[in-house]
Amino acid sequence: MQNYIFSNLNTGLEKQPISVQARDSMTSGYKDGAPEEDYAHSPFIRKQGNIYKPNNKEMDNDSINEKTLQDVHTKEIDLVNRDPKHLNDDVVKVEFEDVIAEPAGTYSFDGVWKASFTTFTVTKYWCYRLLTALVGIPLALVWGIFFAILSFIHIWAVVPCVKSYLIEIHCVSRVYSICVHTFCDPLFEAMGKCFSSVRVTSTKVV
Repeated sequence: MQNYIFSNLNTGLEKQPISVQARDSMTSGYKDGAPEEDYAHSPFIRKQGNIYKPNNKEMDNDSINEKTLQDVHTKEIDLVNRDPKHLNDDVVKVEFEDVIAEPAGTYSFDGVWKASFTTFTVTKYWCYRLLTALVGIPLALVWGIFFAILSFIHIWAVVPCVKSYLIEIHCVSRVYSICVHTFCDPLFEAMGKCFSSVRVTSTKVV
């Protein structure tokens, strides 16, 4: 059974049906089983956003960017290309042909040349691996501490000192600029006008 509520409009009185179940929902909350079309007024749902900038669309972009950021400490290291920035291409990259070469007409036995190549290559390979196994991790620790201290000094000491120096020298530069423009500029302009009429001629005697 439906009751009727009357709304006073400009064109007259109009009857608008509403169910008892929906009417009760307006006073005591929504009840289960009430269809959405029976509600007289839809509930107000505030969209997520910045409290200072409601419905801010940039927050969605920021959340997406935060999800796509990768921690530099957990990224996978490339085991194939270990010199991506080409630091040691021209310094430490040494092959057998870069060290030992026989010019034309001065050749050793083929077996000696092949054995020398193999000995040089295998010795350099395994000696480097042995040294890195013994000293690589301690040196990595030492260099990590060194560059951490260097970064700390640069961030917390060097940059603030340079910034404070620039602020202090700015005042001195203003005073110096005023003194130069006040005392030196008129003197130099007067001297320039005095010597502006001087003409120098040179003659070449043969």
